[in-house]
Amino acid sequence: MQPKTLMPLAAFAVAALWLGGCANLERHNPSAVSQADDDAYCQTHGGPQGSAAYTACRKDRDVAATRSDRMERTHRDLAERMLNGQ
Repeated sequence: MQPKTLMPLAAFAVAALWLGGCANLERHNPSAVSQADDDAYCQTHGGPQGSAAYTACRKDRDVAATRSDRMERTHRDLAERMLNGQ
């Protein structure tokens, strides 16, 4: 291949890899995935957005997620202390 035809091909490959990484950004962001899951769950079980049941459902799920995050952080800290011999 000649260098003149190799440059556009290389630029295209770099652009495809770069955009491919951006396309999967939401999958690696647990908060965004959780928000979408909570919204779908509460619309199904609580009612339309803005209703009192929907708001209560979102609040309950937020409290449960906060509690779960706190418990996970506590377990992670305990495991780290055990590994460090403290």
